[in-house]
Amino acid sequence: MSAMSTRAKLGVVAASAVLLASVAAGYAAIAAEPARTPPPAAAGDQAVTLAPGPRLLAITDRYVSSVATADPAGPRTVSGLECLRVYAAAGTGVCLRPETAWSYQVVVLDAALHQKRTLSVPGLPNRARVSASGRMVSWTTFVGGDSYTASGFSTRTGILDTVTGATVTSLEEFAITRDGRGYRSPDVNYWGVTFTADDNHFYATMATGGERYLVRGDVAARTVETMRTNVECPSLSPDGTRIAFKEAIDADPTKGWRLSVLDLASGRVTATAETTSVDDQAAWLDDATLAYTLRQSDGRPDVFSVPADGSGTPRLLIPGAESPSPLT
Repeated sequence: MSAMSTRAKLGVVAASAVLLASVAAGYAAIAAEPARTPPPAAAGDQAVTLAPGPRLLAITDRYVSSVATADPAGPRTVSGLECLRVYAAAGTGVCLRPETAWSYQVVVLDAALHQKRTLSVPGLPNRARVSASGRMVSWTTFVGGDSYTASGFSTRTGILDTVTGATVTSLEEFAITRDGRGYRSPDVNYWGVTFTADDNHFYATMATGGERYLVRGDVAARTVETMRTNVECPSLSPDGTRIAFKEAIDADPTKGWRLSVLDLASGRVTATAETTSVDDQAAWLDDATLAYTLRQSDGRPDVFSVPADGSGTPRLLIPGAESPSPLT
């Protein structure tokens, strides 16, 4: 390897480290804020439930809430359950919540928001997902202290089988095939799991050597295989044919991200009509529509939606909320 190519690669790694540090610092500030008193539910609303129905789940002022799909900007029901990230499917939910002032838990919830299982996790909550059947749960946190990171921050991504209790504390334990060959490196990081319908396979982002890859994983075999570069925070469509993701502009995360959709059969990528940089793992409201969080200049979140096929225009869906999840 030439000295010039070495410097180039180190430059990419350093740029990625700076970006990760700034993002993690933002999450740290948000996570450290004291929880607000949950707003009162609108008169006549029922308690928040994760049972399938025509409602959307979200977080309002750090508390789990729900709104009617037909009127998402209208009255909302806010629970007393504090979470920094939430997601649900088939009556099972996952909540990433504070355990102490600077430690956090993964909490598996039933349809009535009752706690079924908890795991203490290192780092600051970042992503959370539940498989369509409700069986598999995943989470990602920002952590510090890894010796190979110039920024001092990296990620940890875990998976829990709610039926067997089997737990993967970090995807870094999995064997990697990169570009058809076995691969190992101490700088590997994962984030943004999305499950397939079989509750065994999944997609996620893997970062190593200054590159970010879409990987397809196998929980039972404990393996991942790279598919393509510049795909972050994948989200599989309900029909299993497309992946919504944030695509770094010009393959450079420091320039921001474009919310895009990858057709798995053809490999074609379609940019959505959302031109604001989206730093989120989008959720599919149905096979045609995506939901995602954007933050205002003061950090306050709003949930927007946009068609997945590149048509239409973005629409404010749930003001003053984040972490959207359809209750399917």
